[in-house]
Amino acid sequence: MSQTDLPTTQPLIIEGDRSILDKPEGTPLKIPSILDKKPTINLKDSLTARQINMLPTRNLVQAGHDLKLDPKVGEKESKSSSTYFGNMYLGDVKTNGKFVGVMYRDHEYVDGDRIRVLLNDEVVEPNVFLTGAFKGINLDLKKGFNRIDFEALNQGTSGPNTAQVNVFDDEGKLIHSNLWNLSTGSKATIIVVKE
Repeated sequence: MSQTDLPTTQPLIIEGDRSILDKPEGTPLKIPSILDKKPTINLKDSLTARQINMLPTRNLVQAGHDLKLDPKVGEKESKSSSTYFGNMYLGDVKTNGKFVGVMYRDHEYVDGDRIRVLLNDEVVEPNVFLTGAFKGINLDLKKGFNRIDFEALNQGTSGPNTAQVNVFDDEGKLIHSNLWNLSTGSKATIIVVKE
């Protein structure tokens, strides 16, 4: 079984007007050139057409804006309860600055959590309502150990009292960050050592 002769083929001849292919403009398809056209964009008009405001506006609402709160400070939970969250130590940090900036916010559901902020056992913020946005205070430091306490005044509508706290030095650099879960009356503590 072997191949005897190669079959003979006839060339395929296509009839038609080939003058279009011979034109210097290019192909017979009408494809627009992206190299020949100049853009007609006026950047000055595009900047003035829309007014963009990067400043905060009063039309925006915070998370929990429609929350109905009981103004009373809540009852303390029993320490024997399985849902009791006691005191927390959030760590310590060293700094050479004259003060630290302490920022805090509710890092979970905005449910009406409130706290008291103390510096070296002195109240500096008696009643802070935690929202989804950071709030804060600058605390002047004394030489040596400085104790910052965050006391949970309540647990909001869904316990425990939850928050994120960030500590910044006097140059605005973040030097400490942590979270807490507290029952009413419990404290979260940060020690700041001024060298």
